[in-house]
Amino acid sequence: MLILSRKLGESVVIDGRIIVKIVRLDGDVVKVGIEAPADVPVHRQEVYDEIQRNNREALTKVHPVVPKLPRKLSVRTETPVTDVAPA
Repeated sequence: MLILSRKLGESVVIDGRIIVKIVRLDGDVVKVGIEAPADVPVHRQEVYDEIQRNNREALTKVHPVVPKLPRKLSVRTETPVTDVAPA
């Protein structure tokens, strides 16, 4: 792990594409701004952990077996009988 000291307004660049900037200091809370390409997901740690947990559960859950539908029976079409008046 790399540990850096940054002052208000200073930044760190990651891989030339991600910029992490110290935006504000509110007491012991540091506000951080992150600029990253749209294809790079950025999450708070607790959100990332929840996503990973949900993904693991989705892979390991036993899904109920969907019952098969009965085979379609062939439908016989009959020629309709028309009433014919006697001659």
